[in-house]
Amino acid sequence: MLIDTHCHIQFKPLSRDIKGVIHRAHEAGVGKMIVVGCDLESTRDAIKIADNNDGIFAAVGFHPHDAKKITTQIWSELCELAQNEKVVAIGETGLDYYRDLSPREAQKELFIKHIDLAKKLEKPLIVHNREADQDSLQVLKEQGIKNVVFHCFGSNVQFAREVWMAGFFTSFTGNITYTNAHTLREVVGECPPDAMMIETDCPYLTPQKFRKQTNEPAFVKEVANEIAYLKSMSYEEVAKITTKNAEEFFGI
Repeated sequence: MLIDTHCHIQFKPLSRDIKGVIHRAHEAGVGKMIVVGCDLESTRDAIKIADNNDGIFAAVGFHPHDAKKITTQIWSELCELAQNEKVVAIGETGLDYYRDLSPREAQKELFIKHIDLAKKLEKPLIVHNREADQDSLQVLKEQGIKNVVFHCFGSNVQFAREVWMAGFFTSFTGNITYTNAHTLREVVGECPPDAMMIETDCPYLTPQKFRKQTNEPAFVKEVANEIAYLKSMSYEEVAKITTKNAEEFFGI
């Protein structure tokens, strides 16, 4: 069995065929999925999908792009949604200095609020980090949170070593299959087995084999296959290890 630890099947075009998406995932050996929210609407939709389907769970959070838009009332509603029994993580949250759609200080403030919520509810944290390596790691260390995954890891192996040294996980997506993904493949090759998980981040980052199609949870199998190749492991070993890591990390 595989677990897609980060998907957005509540986003179009996947949201138009939720039953089909879930069926194809099961056919591909994907037994569990975590549907991740990025704002109130997508968080509500993620919880609704999780509530209506066995083996599907939700994560609640605000993307750093929207940090400047978050009011006290909006944050309070997210905190209420986080109480749902199918919510297994807080996030995605973090820092994005690539697009800088919100002021960096506002991003940091929102990031810390998510961390505080995760600690209060004793739930793990899903981190979005783009071109903000040291600031992201510094905030996490200063806040003293332990259960952290850097989703869709996209930095170099030097930073990955710092992440692993801190006791955090790295999660890999279909972009490790791209022909120009030399840096990411180096990270995968060095990643300790007990520090890795897999995801699709669908509908984005479709694996190379299916680049002309919309990404979906069924394609997480391609991520596992690529990791097996890069680490000279069997597919079954990768499936077993990443599933065990995800089940223990998210408590599912």
